[in-house]
Amino acid sequence: MSASLCNFALSVFMSIRHGSMGSSSSGAGNNTLTATHRKLLLRATEMEEPNRIPGEKCSKADIVINQGPTGPLPSGIPTYTVEIMNVCASGCDISRIHVTCGWFSSARLVNPRIFKRLHYNDCLVNDGKPLVNGGTLSFQYANIFLYHLSVSSVSCS
Repeated sequence: MSASLCNFALSVFMSIRHGSMGSSSSGAGNNTLTATHRKLLLRATEMEEPNRIPGEKCSKADIVINQGPTGPLPSGIPTYTVEIMNVCASGCDISRIHVTCGWFSSARLVNPRIFKRLHYNDCLVNDGKPLVNGGTLSFQYANIFLYHLSVSSVSCS
């Protein structure tokens, strides 16, 4: 194996080991791999296929919650972006979406018409109004830790 090929293979290995990928070339036939990291939103729970009762239009499995970290506040408090999506396959609008949320609170104001804590472990989405089929709501909150959010109940509109 030629020396330049060995150097290239070593740079590929080191790039993979350090979690970066991509490619660029510089003069003299040297190739190095570089890339940026991308953070993906995490799904709160694995998406489950709804176990529908005949005649039932929707279920809580038709609401998907994803969240992930975003840049911190100037004070250093971590922030998180939450996306709540209606993925109902039968074309239903879903209302009165309640989410388990512990003692949810945020150092950044969250619009209470989008997401608000009613009681311990009970948060209401979209002020109880329908989230249209295919619709997504998103908001950001700031706290020292990520809240585990999952759908506890819904109503079919």
